[in-house]
Amino acid sequence: MLHKLVTAPFDLVIKVGEKVKEEADKELYDLPTIQQKLIQLQMMYELGEIPEEAYTEKEEELLIRYEIAKRRELEQWEELTKKD
Repeated sequence: MLHKLVTAPFDLVIKVGEKVKEEADKELYDLPTIQQKLIQLQMMYELGEIPEEAYTEKEEELLIRYEIAKRRELEQWEELTKKD
């Protein structure tokens, strides 16, 4: 019982940290979000709101995140099909 009282705050901090990481991953690697950001970026570039260098740099970053997200999605599908 004493052990639980002492470790409870640490367990809570760990759970909160895991939840924050999960939400950050969702935001960073959500395919529809990335696709929407790519479209917005393209529009900003075409309207002359951002210079080509900034566009290229941000596009590369988003495409890398897209590839990671797509790979994760495929891995999840593989896991689901293995269980059946």
